[in-house]
Amino acid sequence: SELSIVEPLGVGLKRDWNQRAPYFVSDITDGLNLKCLASTLFMFFACLAPAIAFGSLLMVKTQGTMGALEMVLSTSGCGMLYALLSGQPVTIIGSTGPVLAFTAIMYSTCQQLGGIPFLPSYAWVGMWTSLILALCAFFSASNLVIRHLTRFTDEIFAGLISVIFVAEAGKDIVNLLFQPSVAAGTALLSISMAIATCTFALKLISLRSSNYFNKRVRDLIADFGPTISIIACSAICLWMSSRYDIALNFLQFPSTLTPTSARPWLVNLFDAPVWVRWASIIPAIMVSILMYFDQNITTRLVNSKDNKMKKGYGYHVDMLIVAFNTAVMSLLGMPWLVAATVRSVNHLRSLTTYETVKEGDTERIQLSGITENRVTNFGIHALIGASVLFARDLLRQIPQCVLMGLFLYLGLSAIKGNTFLERIELFFMDKKMLPNVPYVTKIPLSATQRFTLLQVACLILLVVLKESKYGILFPVVIAMLQLVLIYAIRAKWFTEKEIQILDAE
Repeated sequence: SELSIVEPLGVGLKRDWNQRAPYFVSDITDGLNLKCLASTLFMFFACLAPAIAFGSLLMVKTQGTMGALEMVLSTSGCGMLYALLSGQPVTIIGSTGPVLAFTAIMYSTCQQLGGIPFLPSYAWVGMWTSLILALCAFFSASNLVIRHLTRFTDEIFAGLISVIFVAEAGKDIVNLLFQPSVAAGTALLSISMAIATCTFALKLISLRSSNYFNKRVRDLIADFGPTISIIACSAICLWMSSRYDIALNFLQFPSTLTPTSARPWLVNLFDAPVWVRWASIIPAIMVSILMYFDQNITTRLVNSKDNKMKKGYGYHVDMLIVAFNTAVMSLLGMPWLVAATVRSVNHLRSLTTYETVKEGDTERIQLSGITENRVTNFGIHALIGASVLFARDLLRQIPQCVLMGLFLYLGLSAIKGNTFLERIELFFMDKKMLPNVPYVTKIPLSATQRFTLLQVACLILLVVLKESKYGILFPVVIAMLQLVLIYAIRAKWFTEKEIQILDAE
């Protein structure tokens, strides 16, 4: 709270560097173990699938100007650099819905303004955006989020992204039943294997708290659970598809390493009219706001005290790397990337270590720490890059239905551990069987329920906003949610003690 919202040039960057630099060697050595290998393999699929999905959507929105190859290459290159130099390498960067929607709006605007060349205009917007984000890093503007946002906003944001992931995955699965072009056998197998992929992964993860095997074996199976599920369900799909002659959709991957549109890799900035070069400042300010809040709120979730991080963080260094990546990707005509919430939370979960705690006659599993390292993040994106170069044919053997199940698992996994979404269960629980947690035992249950209902109302508002034509502005509205809580406190909806427990950092 003692941080100034703006600091002198480089002060925040220097503080971040001094905090993280002593841990650089341990960031490497701590990542050389089986747990981190399991995390790398799981998150390889968890990052590759959204990259291709977003890339395919981008190709539609830009009418073939950018596509899956640009998205995958951007994901790999930017991800490796971020893993090596960032202040919080547990955070995963990737394409996000608001930034993709903004790119689509830019493309349609260029077409409406008499066919202004899109890629040069995109590059200019990206260069101005990079400059704005770099200034935010140099003058410590991320302190605004560090200082003023709290758990109230973090939980709503994480809940929104998780619910969207689950809803979109569920919609894709259910839609298979209503597509005339999809045969009954294809729909049945696809839906079954999507659900099986998610369920099998969840079951393997749950072994950690079971009575089977010894602790080392349980932890090993749980760590590799999602990867085992993906490989096993893919093998079953391939066998059943071949055995019973059922047509399936498989992962769509670019066949050549050339830009989606016929163009050189480097964008010519001077192909844009002079007025466009200066007018690009306006959309750059808007996309900078989107990326600023996406990056900082997601990183706040990762850095939460609940996760028991020990190596510190580096909001300003992270922002500077995002700024640099944005400039380079703009010049290459590739997508801009920023911290991706669901992928970051799942990366965090895959690196979580647990301990068994005895409470009377019962035992429970609780988080003991995070394996903070740079190896997994770098390995994930190096594997993505290697797959583009050497394993495109192999990746095309992964059924789309398995990836649908993976998306569903990612969303459900991110929901687990979100106190806000878990508190919703209190409305439906027997009062004699409520959990032994501070927000139940130390304050009135009615206060906890009011706080939860307030968050639910904000979540519904954000969902409605996201589905409207103003959806790209929802990260900005998320930042304004803190004002809702401030108003509620001033209106005496909650006492100081209740807020200290419900909104504790």
